[in-house]
Amino acid sequence: MISGIALVDKELGVSSHHVVAQARRALGTKKIGHAGTLDPAATGLLVLGVGRGTRLLTFIVGADKTYRATMRLGYATTTDDAQGRALEAQGNLSLCTPEAIAQAAVGFTGVIEQVPSSFSAIKVDGKRAYALAREGKEVTLKARQVTVHSLTVGHSVAGQGFIDVELVVECSSGTYIRALARDIGAVLGVGGHLVALTRDRIGPFSVESASRAEDLTEASLLSLAEVARHIMPVVKVGVDEADDLRHGRAVDAESWPADQPLAALEEASGELVAVVESRAGASRILMGVAS
Repeated sequence: MISGIALVDKELGVSSHHVVAQARRALGTKKIGHAGTLDPAATGLLVLGVGRGTRLLTFIVGADKTYRATMRLGYATTTDDAQGRALEAQGNLSLCTPEAIAQAAVGFTGVIEQVPSSFSAIKVDGKRAYALAREGKEVTLKARQVTVHSLTVGHSVAGQGFIDVELVVECSSGTYIRALARDIGAVLGVGGHLVALTRDRIGPFSVESASRAEDLTEASLLSLAEVARHIMPVVKVGVDEADDLRHGRAVDAESWPADQPLAALEEASGELVAVVESRAGASRILMGVAS
């Protein structure tokens, strides 16, 4: 079975589901999943798990992310992005100087409470929020704590009744860039929404190393061991220990870092044997990789 991690540069206008379908055709296997979706209107990095690589996705999906975005100031929309209906313009755009925009953005860095867009995939009473919103039902989502490590305000361009502002956001998983654009616009008193979004990074993985889904080959996949080394600490195990772990047996883990995922690599071959943790001096398997 083909196994590994694929880095894909998603094109504009296609869904993450479509990208997975393209990858399945290119690689000739059905067992492919992804570590976090991108909307059709967004571009950039998708991390795909192939075969046994799907088991590593749980350790990637929660990684920090970096986005490049374009925020449009001047009016809000019903969806907080360009797909929604424009709401009435408000405020005075002439007050939105580069200095004022940068100052407003400062208030959205660090640990913040963020209310996701009502047109999000969050479930409310078992249904996606966007499905309820499309039915015309009022959707009220609770604020969530997220971390914006940095929010850099870049070049701005003024148009007829709007200002487009480039942003670079480094943030925790679960941060909604649409909501940042909405909230910065609200603070400035002019309304705002997102008009373009590209994901550049997920954890240690960059879009610069990504391929188009239709161009994927087995040779383009990152090995399980290579990926594990990038996302968690490594412990080396001997042949006998590796055999025990492959068969679900505990090994001595007294010298291992405690209470965190560890990549157990076989010393001789360098292969990933399992993802483990050390509990009370003994190993506990979090994820096996046996075929």
